[in-house]
Order: sequence, then structure tokens, then C-alpha cells
Amino acid sequence: MAKKTILTCAVTGNLMTPEISPHLPVTPKQIADQALDAAKAGASIVHLHVRDPETAKGSMDLGLYRELVERIREKNENVILNLTTGEGGRFVPSDDNPQVAAPGSTLCAPEKRIAHVQELKPEICTLDFNTMWSGQASVINAPRNLEIMAEGIYGAGVKPEIEIFDSGDLHMVKDFVARGIIKTPLMVQMVLGVRFGAVANPETMAFLVSQLPEGTEWAAFGIGRMAFPMLAQAFLLGGHVRIGMEDTAYIRKGENCTSNAQLVEKAVSIVDDLGGTIATPDEARAILGIS
Repeated sequence: MAKKTILTCAVTGNLMTPEISPHLPVTPKQIADQALDAAKAGASIVHLHVRDPETAKGSMDLGLYRELVERIREKNENVILNLTTGEGGRFVPSDDNPQVAAPGSTLCAPEKRIAHVQELKPEICTLDFNTMWSGQASVINAPRNLEIMAEGIYGAGVKPEIEIFDSGDLHMVKDFVARGIIKTPLMVQMVLGVRFGAVANPETMAFLVSQLPEGTEWAAFGIGRMAFPMLAQAFLLGGHVRIGMEDTAYIRKGENCTSNAQLVEKAVSIVDDLGGTIATPDEARAILGIS
């Protein structure tokens, strides 16, 4: 029997804005409600950021994460929660002195970036291996900091979802595996279409897949207009899939999506039309080796 496909919904992220997507969830209640609806629509994993309710900007506030997790678990104990650790990695160099952080920088100690994971112990959290220019800031994930984060994540009994944004990130992942810092089998998420990162096309995705360690469970997604084409491509290459308002504001060209659930419903339909079957949360746990 063919392996089932795990669908992750990335509910809000930190770079999408309400100006781009008027239906973007911002408060813990809004994010939780959309995560719950996405789960009902077929998502077995919900990938979660929190935002400052006043500014709508990404936040690392433990209280917001606790409220979000509690709101989801009050109504759904089965959907798999995947908390981000991506916040706290951005650095904007000042014009007059590039060594000094300019407004918009969030770079902080690695321990702070995983504090909510250690406290709330979701089944999965992200671990980003990218160092690159992204949006209006650089993203810095130094090997030393990633080692500290990985140790803390495993110590909390959480499975890291390794996020890679280009081929060099995968080289570093393999080094971490060789040194025993990251455990196999891996769970890898490939991010395609971020400006100055891996290009969102079939050739790039196929190359990255060809370089993965044996036994890796992987997924891939595209940004913006490439979200659904890359979702289909990931399925065709034998991977898992992701969609959500973190990645795209549109259900089709020129038409804003109204919710994460709407995006998930379309994703489920695409996988079904291509002959696949979406995994339930428990089936996803079995595939990923988590309990």
C-alpha cells in the first residue's frame, strides 16, 4: 500500500502582513481558530508562530504560545503541533556601523529561541539551518547556536523538523548528522522560492531530494504563486506537503484566500486528484516515528 501524505498547515508565520492578507490570523484566538479549522479540513500538522496582538509582528512571548496551545488543545487533542524556533534569528546591520543592529533585528541567544518549546513540549518544532538574506534582514543560524538549540530540543523530547532553504543548508545538516548532533531518521522541510534561496522549480526540488540521507521523511513547499505548483511537485516526488497563510495569501491567481482551511481544502483536493491519500494525525505520527 502506498505511503500516505502528511499535510502541514503553516497558519500565520512572521513575514506575511494583514495588508497583504486581510484574513491573516494575528491574536492567539484567531490563530487557534484557524488552526482548528485547518485540522478539520485535513491538516495532520499545524505549524505555529505567534504574533504581537497590537503590532501583528512576530513574537517570542511564552504567554502567547501557552494561550495558543491551550486554545487548540481544548478542542483538539489529536492534531500534531509544530512550534517555530525561527524567531530570534534576524539581524539588520546599521548603515553607519554594520556591526551594530538596526531596528528590525531580533537576533538573540539560542536558549531564548527554544524556551517555549522546552516549556510547552510540542511533538515537533522547527530547526532552521539557513544563514541568508531574507526579506529586509539577514538570517543568522550559526553552527554553535544550532548545536545548543538541537540539544535543548531533544532534551525536551521534541522531534526537530529540519528546515533547509538551499543546498548549503543540507551540507550542514549532514555534518550535524555525522557528528551525532542531529538524530536520524530525519524530518526535513525544504523551503523553495524565498528570494536569494533555493529556486521554486522542479529541478531544484529534485536535486535537493537526491541529496537527502537515506530514510529521511521530507516535505517541500513554495512561496507565493509557487505554493500550489510546488505542493503538487512534492507529492509527485514522493514527499509530504505544506500549505498555509505563512506561505501564500492566494487561493488562485488574483484571489485572496479567506482562511487557512480554504488553502488546506484545495491542497487535499490536489493530492486526491493525483492519486494520493492524506494521513491522519495518528498515521503521521507512525510515519514520523513520534508518539
